[in-house]
This record gives sequence, structure tokens and C-alpha cells, in this order.
Amino acid sequence: MSYIVALDQGTTSTRAIVFDHDGRVVSSGQREHEQIFPQAGWVEHDASEIWANTREVVGIALSKADITRHDISAVGITNQRETAVVWERNTGKPIHNAIVWQDTRTQDLVDALAANGGTDRFKKRTGLPLATYFSATKIAWILDHVEGARERAATGELLFGTTDSWLLWNLTGGPDGGVHATDVTNASRTLLMDLETLSWSDELLEAFNIPRAMLPEIRSSSEVYGNIKESSLLRGVPIAGILGDQQAATFGQAAFERGESKNTYGTGNFLIVGTGDEIVNSTHGLITTVAYRLGEEPPRYALEGSIAVTGSLVQWLRDNLGLISSAPEVETLAASVEDNGGVYFVPAFSGLFAPYWRPDARGAIVGLTRYVNKGHIARAALEATAFQTREVLDAANADTGVPLTELKVDGGMVANEALMQFQADILGVPVIRPVVAETTALGAAYAAGLAVEFWKDLDELRALWQEDTRWEAAMDEPERARRLAEWHKAVTRTFDWVDPASA
Repeated sequence: MSYIVALDQGTTSTRAIVFDHDGRVVSSGQREHEQIFPQAGWVEHDASEIWANTREVVGIALSKADITRHDISAVGITNQRETAVVWERNTGKPIHNAIVWQDTRTQDLVDALAANGGTDRFKKRTGLPLATYFSATKIAWILDHVEGARERAATGELLFGTTDSWLLWNLTGGPDGGVHATDVTNASRTLLMDLETLSWSDELLEAFNIPRAMLPEIRSSSEVYGNIKESSLLRGVPIAGILGDQQAATFGQAAFERGESKNTYGTGNFLIVGTGDEIVNSTHGLITTVAYRLGEEPPRYALEGSIAVTGSLVQWLRDNLGLISSAPEVETLAASVEDNGGVYFVPAFSGLFAPYWRPDARGAIVGLTRYVNKGHIARAALEATAFQTREVLDAANADTGVPLTELKVDGGMVANEALMQFQADILGVPVIRPVVAETTALGAAYAAGLAVEFWKDLDELRALWQEDTRWEAAMDEPERARRLAEWHKAVTRTFDWVDPASA
């Protein structure tokens, strides 16, 4: 058995990637799923479509590699976090579309809970501010808006899970004995788990009015959860690793220890800085999360800067404006101009996440003149990713007191050379891309491989990491300061756009 399969269930697509013992990609299969927007601020996925795509991409990846289940040691799962699925225990049928992490429909519930204690009401226990981003209010919304759901949930007829739990349950048998579990990293993103005890909190369940009977068991990130059912191409193979996507990317970057970090450029951007076995409460707009837990070992924690819109802004330019016909074209269009022409694009489509946490903000393009063309808009869109990353990096430096001297990067957007150079310029520190850029899937593979002794220990995984490209800062400090000042001015223009009285 020479390979590990990682299932990467992301916001826009599901992938199966086969890795060898050197951590290299052997083959992959990928299928996008529909992005459903019932109304402004609402974002949904069809969980049944995601499950169907998962089965399909496994077949594609195995076929491309010309291997079978007998060649696979284990399967690891990584997933979009916070996205909530509620389904029937006896049939496996979702009772509503999955509500995606970007969705803002539950702002009224957030406001009601924050009226008693503010948005930091549960932060000491969960590491999270009250926000529509996390799963708890999404679960509550489904229970309140699907007829009979709350009563059925209380009697154990309904199950909740983020998409890792949804795939695990289906892969291990579904209604016929499927394993209903999640790992600590995903559980830490629900607003329902106590960071210290790593268990569901009765106080939080009561506050959100969520029955314990519908919740998955919380387990470590690296252990055998169960074997895949007989009807699958991978039947009999153990599922042995689960990590939320950003924690998986950190693990795939071999950033295991305190002070080690990574930044992932995907649908959104996510900076994670490890804090070891210490729970560090941010005072600068970051959240505290579980980084990983290996079997019975103590958990490892991290600070995270979550940015809602980065890669999805490029999709928006393509799908909503028709400015480009494919995502890679944005780099060519941005390169058609020498600079941003004075334009700044703040993509607060779902409000602003870290470090501001402003649900009242909305997207804005500022600095427009008759001189500006579509190249400037494209360049401003890419630069927005780098500016937002600088803000969360500053927050991390302030919280830890130890400024980061370099930034490891991964995700789809790191293929954009111009963006990575601008990122180094605006940060003032080197930006480093690894040889294997598929670090999210790789992290899930690592977690699964450790559990079945495919890999021996963390030192063996560290030895596999290799640098591919390094970008050094070339912008002088006065120019960097000028651009950051203009960016901050643009950000403030997005505040208070949503009037609570008329929302």
C-alpha cells in the first residue's frame, strides 16, 4: 500500500488527491458544485451534490493513477469549515441546503445574542466572536425555518455536521451505521465547543437552543474513525484524518510549532499562527482556534486571521461583471497597467471579517476617475488580497509580540507571480511558496498517514517540506506607508453601510 488519498471538500469544488510517501501529488480529480444565492447575503450548497461529486472524484483520481483501493493505506478529509448541513438520520436526506460560511442571514440572531454581553460574549470559552460566520446560528436558523425540524432534532432524528462530518457519515455507511463524528478543529468553529475541555458546552447549546442529540462526537484530528463502506471504490480503507481546511494547510506546510505560520489564498484568505499548547486570546481582532490534535496527545492551538473575500473576488469579476472569461486572465489584465491608478477595491461583500468584524460594511470601489480602466479594477482586486493580509499579519504580530520574519503561502492564488511580489512588497518580509502547493489536501493526507503509521512522526513530515519560490520585498518604506494609508482610508468608507433599522 503506497498511497494516501485526501478528500478536499472546499467552498467551490470537491477534489480527491492521491499522494505518495514523499508527499507528492500522483493524481487528482475535481468537480465544482453549484453556488446558490437565494437572496442578497445568502449562500447555500446542495449537500447531496457534494456527496455525489465526492464519489465521482475518487473514481477519477484512482483511474488517473491506475491504482485501486488495495494501493491505499488511508483516507484523510479536509473541508470548508463552518458550513452547516442538517440531515435525516434514517434516510441521509438533507432537510435544507447547506448554509455556507459566507452566509449572513443570521445577523439578527447574532445581534440578539450580543445584546447581552456584546460580540465577545462567548469569546473566552470559544475563542470566537459572535458572528454569522460560525455554524451555531446557521443550525438554529435551519431548525427554526424547516417545519418540525426542532422537534425532530430533539429526539435524535436529525443530525448536524460540517462537511467533514457529512462525508464521513456517508462514506462509512450513512443510514446503515455511518460514523457521526468531527474533529476538534472543525468543532472549534461552531461557537459550541469549549476550547479547554474540547467538548460541547451545555451553556452554549442552551444559548443557541441546539439539541445535543444532533451533534457529532468530537474526536482528534488523526485517528481511525471507521472504514469506508462496501459500496465504495475505496471500500475497507480506513478514514484516519480530519482537519478543517485552514488547519490542514498549516499542517501541510509543516508549521507544527509555536510561532510557525502560513497564509492560504483561496476563496478567502486565512492566516494561522501557532501558539503551541497555550490558548492565546486575541486583543487585535483575530480568533483563537484549535490547530490540530494527534490522537491522545494534548491539543495545539493557534491564532487565525480570517478574510472573507479574496479568490472569490476574482470569480466575481468573471461571473458577475464579465470582466474576464477565466480566472487566470486577471493577472494579464492587471499587468496591462503600471499601477492601480489610484483605485482601491474593498470586497466587503459579507461585511468585514478579521481584524474589523464589521457586519455593517459592504463592498466599495473608491478612487475612480475618468482615467481608470478595467486593468486598474483588476489590479485593485488583486491588491485587495495583499492589503487584507497585511492587516491580519499586523494583528498577529501585535497579539504574539513576535513579528513574523517570513510568510509561507499556499492556495490557488499563489500561482499569480505579480500578486506574490506585491504581497512581499506590502508586507516588507519574504513570501515563500513550497514545491507542493496543494498543502490543504496534503495536511489531511499527513494526518491520516500518521494515524496508520504511513509516516512515522512530525520530523519525517518536516523533512518533506521544500521551498519552491521566494519573493523579497522591493518597495521602499515611504511608498509602502502611502499605499497602506490609502487602503485604510478606503476600508473606513465601507463602514456603516447597512442600517440596522432598515435591514
